[in-house]
Amino acid sequence: MSIAFITGITGQDGSYLSELLLAKGYEVHGAVRRTSTLERSRLAHLYHDREIYNQRLFLHYADLDDPTTLRRVLSRVKPQEVYHLAGQSHVGLSFEIPETTCEFTAMGTLRLLEILRDLPDAPRFFHATSSELFGRPQQAPQDESTPVNPVNPYGCAKAFATQMVKVYRQAHGLFAVNGILYNHESPRRGEGFVTRKICRAAAAIKAGQQDKLMLGDTSAQRDWGHARDTVRGMWLSLQHDSADDYVFATGQLHSVQDVLEQAFHAVGLDWRAYVETDPGMLRPSESFNLVGDASKARARLGWEPEVSFEALIHEMTQAELEALNA
Repeated sequence: MSIAFITGITGQDGSYLSELLLAKGYEVHGAVRRTSTLERSRLAHLYHDREIYNQRLFLHYADLDDPTTLRRVLSRVKPQEVYHLAGQSHVGLSFEIPETTCEFTAMGTLRLLEILRDLPDAPRFFHATSSELFGRPQQAPQDESTPVNPVNPYGCAKAFATQMVKVYRQAHGLFAVNGILYNHESPRRGEGFVTRKICRAAAAIKAGQQDKLMLGDTSAQRDWGHARDTVRGMWLSLQHDSADDYVFATGQLHSVQDVLEQAFHAVGLDWRAYVETDPGMLRPSESFNLVGDASKARARLGWEPEVSFEALIHEMTQAELEALNA
């Protein structure tokens, strides 16, 4: 049985990756932060399954700012694959807490690389990096060779972490992969992200529990895919014969406005009657033209996105309606 270890296992990507690996027969271990609350809602269906939890799925208290604990857990578990998904990943929030963002996203990755470097049998390592590396790129679409030019603290932290993964691959021989992930969403997306906010509001307005939705710039565009497609790419990248960097993206740009229209269409409402602009929600520095070229992942890994943008937003909105009705 293959053994995998996931940082950020309680997040959107961690939960979908856990399901994927368990379905493939893996034993899955994950790091969780020791807090006063047990926020593991995305893993609840696995956590409460007695045939899975503590049988094939195991959670360990460990954190990126506590290398001793991480080292101890990894030495005991002896995974063949490590998926590093943890970190402060909210772009807007990174302007408010830049030091925390860099500490967990940049330095946390370096600490983990140092631990893996010292293990007797270093596992294959996947690092979830971001299209925010590119900031305001001069070319579109972007691929693995596009120059790095971040325009926010999160992108800067990811740029450091991404380059360190390359250094450890080249200098220390680690099987270390950077997955350059473009925006990927799902019903499990955090409530602070604009896609989830819009889908949640559309459902709440339909249910009569909300009157209006306040948004910033709805012209901002992103390459939005589904998290299930993204985590499948993560797994495929560690099954290849050699380690490399891969863009995982749909290659299609959609605006926040498109999300808005699709979400309200899914509940049969006209968004214009409910949406207002709030200038206070505009970001200090917005990335532009972030659309990915996943040709390399297609050619080498056989990876293709399977869920369309329209199906994604419909699924998210319907999930919010079902949750409200429940």
